[in-house]
Order: sequence, then structure tokens, then C-alpha cells
Amino acid sequence: MVSSISGDTALNAGRRARELAELSSGDGVDLLVIGGGVTGVGIALDAATRGLSVALVERHDLAFGTSRWSSKLAHGGLRYLAKLDVPIAWESAVERGHLMTDIAPHLVRPMPMILPLHRGVSHRDTALLGAGFAAGDVLRMAARTRASLLPHPSRISQSLVRRMAPATTSHGLRGGLLSWDGQLIDDARLVVTIARTAASYGARIITYAAATAVESGRVEVTDELTGDRHTIRATQVVNAAGVWADELSERVQLAPSKGSHLLVRAERLSHPRGPLSRPPSPATSAGSSSRCRGTTTW
Repeated sequence: MVSSISGDTALNAGRRARELAELSSGDGVDLLVIGGGVTGVGIALDAATRGLSVALVERHDLAFGTSRWSSKLAHGGLRYLAKLDVPIAWESAVERGHLMTDIAPHLVRPMPMILPLHRGVSHRDTALLGAGFAAGDVLRMAARTRASLLPHPSRISQSLVRRMAPATTSHGLRGGLLSWDGQLIDDARLVVTIARTAASYGARIITYAAATAVESGRVEVTDELTGDRHTIRATQVVNAAGVWADELSERVQLAPSKGSHLLVRAERLSHPRGPLSRPPSPATSAGSSSRCRGTTTW
């Protein structure tokens, strides 16, 4: 089964109905992806560009879950580097570079990250943090992301910290560390862009279609708009349902982690030019050590 490049990126009701009918006819596909987040659509795009026939089903809309409520960062993997998880840190740096230069430069832009150095940050911690930023910069260079896009990290003065983040208290402030990362302007838009690109290579992207049962070579799907049930045959099935992945397979054991984001209007903080960071405490480091990887393959 080989997909064709149609060039048609439109994802509309007519195309959905036609492709769902085609999938139900019994011909089958090489790969069926369950889940329309960034991981699922990325897998669909990768497979479609390799010439495979691909279908993706998502029980809600694209980017319904975590991919819509992300931290809005295309980060370089610095937190993984801190845990000595170099392979993931390297992958993050490479993918960030691709996003910022080739895949979606219109959706990801450079963002300064400001870490004020107050009395609570010891000189030893400052040295360790600086070394971490330098290591992240080495990954950035190895990933061939140019410094004109993501500048080198640097030590900045107290006055510059105050200019970049006016709400920062000057009491005990002895300067700061400045690093750079990728800011994702609209995470859901990125997911839709990837899905539409996959569709242009022939992938069938079916939203509001819930996978209810997975067996070897077949998936039972319920059309959430009509209630109709369909059977889709596939040589390979990838479960990319994220935190819902364990609902489809008893073999999937998840230990989800949860993060909280507090949104504050920029004017309340005197319009900072970048986000403020703080060194992680032992408690927060321990609490963030688990990761949820809700992707499995049959």
C-alpha cells in the first residue's frame, strides 16, 4: 500500500465522510494512528512521507488534550540534561531547531529566559546553572541552530535584569543569567499544520472518531457525530492517545505527571521582556521527575 501526494491540505466534512467510508470498506492501511495530538500527527506525517498508507483517528478535535494546554515552549531539553538524560535532551535540541528553521518558523520564535540571582541563589548554584546553560548551548550548536536565532547564554547585570523584568525586586539582586529557548505561539495551530501537511501526503485524518477496541490488524471506531460503528484494518496500529492510552490497552501502565500554570496579565508585571525562572528546589525536582509517555505500538 503506497500513499500518494495529493497536495490537498483541506480537512473538511466532505473529505472526512469520504475517507471514513473508504477506511470502512475493508481495504485497510499500512498504519493506523490513534490520537490527534502533536505526537500522533507527527507519526502520521512521518509515515506518510515514507510512502505508507496512513490513517489517524481522534475522538475529539485535533490538539484536544495536552497538545493544546502545553507550556508553549519548543524547548531544547535543558531539564532532561539536568537529569543526565542526554539522548532526549539532544532530540529536543534537534527538533527545536527543525521547528524554528524549517517546519514552522512562523509559529516558533526566540524567547529570552531570565533567571535573577538573588541572595537565595548561592555562588555554587550560580556556577552550576551557568554550566547547565553552557551545556545546553553546546547542544544547540551541535544541532546546528545558529546563534543569530538562539544567542549564547550570558551573565547580565542587575540593571539589565530590572529592564527586562521590571517587577523583579532589586533587594539582594546581584544580576542574572540570560538564556534563550523557543516560544510556541500557538500549540494547537502547530498540530493542525502538521496534520494538514500529513493530509497533503495522503494521510486520512479523521476527527471525532473514537477508537473503542483494538485487536491485531483491526480497530473498532465509533463516529462521534453519527454514532455509526466502523472497522478499520491496519497492518500496524500506534496508540498515541497520551494520558488516555491506558484506556485502550491493559499493557499500558501510565504514571501521569501534572503541572500547573498561573496566568498573570503582562501589565501586572510591568510587561517583562521574557519569562522569569528560578532554580529548582529539591522538592520540585523530585516532583517533576516522572514523565508520561502515552505512546505504544501494536
